Amino acid sequence: MPSERQSNFTKVFIQRDYSHGTAVRFQCKYPEELEGKIEKEKFEYTINTINEMYADAEKLTCSLYCESLMACLTGYLLYLCADTYYQKCLKKVARFIVEQNEKVYVPSRLLITDPVERGLRVIEISILHEAVPVSRS
Repeated sequence: MPSERQSNFTKVFIQRDYSHGTAVRFQCKYPEELEGKIEKEKFEYTINTINEMYADAEKLTCSLYCESLMACLTGYLLYLCADTYYQKCLKKVARFIVEQNEKVYVPSRLLITDPVERGLRVIEISILHEAVPVSRS
């Protein structure tokens, strides 16, 4: 029988940090599983930037109040034509993660999964290993 190549990977989870309340924020503690795979400073930069982006998304501003008022006055039809500020911030986080994966993580055989895909509970980092040949019987 022909052999197939099976990809192996290990997952590391960066948990939410509830020490500052229930706002979306992730722990900055460097996981020991990433030792020797990526520099601590690069990891901390990524997590801190993601935390800052989520803090910005949840910040109450005058423009956010106006957006909510306009949505209410239009029977929320406004949201059919335009993204909310929070949705725009989520897209910004997704673009940042793609950029970090391309420039920093994938060359180090790591891959960050967008926290939205995990319900904003964790940041998942996959450690990619060499493909292992597997024979089928």
